[in-house]
Amino acid sequence: MKQIKKYYHKKILVLGLAKSGVSAASLLHRLGAFVTVNDMKPLSENPAAQGLLEQGITVICGDHPVELLDEGFELIVKNPGIPYHNPMVERALEKGIPIITEVELAYQVSEAPFVAITGTNGKTTTTTLVHEMLSEGGKAPLIAGNIGTVAADVAQEATEDNIIVIELSSFQLMGIDQFNPLIAIITNLYEAHIDYHGKLIEYWKAKANITKNQTGAEYLIVNVDQEQVVEIAKRSKARMIPFSTKKMVDNGAYVKDGAIWFIAEKIIDLKDIVLPGEHNLENILSSVAAAKLSGVTNEAIFKVLNSFNGVKHRLQFIAEKGGRKFYNDSKATNILATSKALAAFKEPVVLLAGGLDRGNEFDELFPHLEQVKALVTFGETAGKIERVAREAGIKSIIRVDNVEKAVPAAFELSSPGDVVLLSPACASWDQYKTFEVRGDIFIEAVHKLK
Repeated sequence: MKQIKKYYHKKILVLGLAKSGVSAASLLHRLGAFVTVNDMKPLSENPAAQGLLEQGITVICGDHPVELLDEGFELIVKNPGIPYHNPMVERALEKGIPIITEVELAYQVSEAPFVAITGTNGKTTTTTLVHEMLSEGGKAPLIAGNIGTVAADVAQEATEDNIIVIELSSFQLMGIDQFNPLIAIITNLYEAHIDYHGKLIEYWKAKANITKNQTGAEYLIVNVDQEQVVEIAKRSKARMIPFSTKKMVDNGAYVKDGAIWFIAEKIIDLKDIVLPGEHNLENILSSVAAAKLSGVTNEAIFKVLNSFNGVKHRLQFIAEKGGRKFYNDSKATNILATSKALAAFKEPVVLLAGGLDRGNEFDELFPHLEQVKALVTFGETAGKIERVAREAGIKSIIRVDNVEKAVPAAFELSSPGDVVLLSPACASWDQYKTFEVRGDIFIEAVHKLK
């Protein structure tokens, strides 16, 4: 870890805890800062805050008192989940207090370079693939961010012999200052998180931050099948490495003659790739490009693609029961992700969907329901999804209380040879703390089937 001096004796507020806040507070304390932590959860119910208090860090819990900002803080490290329209954050901006996220701290202390992945869909799969390829290639990668250990924890242990592979959200990227990955990937961009960003253009701007500090010494791997991603690349100073599922590209990754290629090198035939779904080609192409730029051999890349069968909760095969194949795609928290999951199958599908109501309708799902023979819904959006299903001609529709009850209901609606797919098209927060919890409940329910 770099022993940076810039935070020594600086008065810093860590706003919001969770794992990233705890890590940021501990790191800043280690760097000699005067740290105050402010979290909404009461201290008596907040073991993380209690642990920081034991380290000698000032802790204020139970609410976000705006008057706290009058105490002369020189920096705020904000939990990414706290929106910028939060009164505390708005007041900090009015006072001109810089706001960063924990990822920025990780970058500043890290001795290792970063491979950073962002986009609307495919981030987790791409991050995992890059990590697996670098591991197979002997590059000593460490995985961090939304998919792994908190970046600031990883950065403190990393050396210059490592590479940190990190998945980054738009929320995290809004709070960077110097962050500059050696390799950045933008998988794709669609409409998402408008409730947080307010406008689509603000979401795109946040994603573009991944390359804002890059120079000609760094690489930006981009999906050239998408106009908005290309526009971001045009404004970047990095060396652009294109990938495309639709056409051959110079100096990048593409599909030709039923195989994956990087520049003029054939990497693997599509038939030898285990990961299902055409949508995963984007993830595979960008991962191949990152691995090749990192010096990984074609043999190592082939070995990973010939064995990697998916990330947990992302089109994850669970089991075959009574001739039905069960897939867990709980990470599909938007319509696009569910549409792509449905496109991965040619068999009849019994779809399990529903969750948090963010105010949107589900008409965009209509053209992707052709092979859906039955629907099981749950959660706040059950009625909205049922309406679209009826319009699509789906006759068998059942509403249940939760995912646990959805599994046996789907089994009864299905036949041998069918796919039973949990792909909710919604966030989980109406019923479950995370999409991981939702997916784990699905997995457990599948294994309980007789």
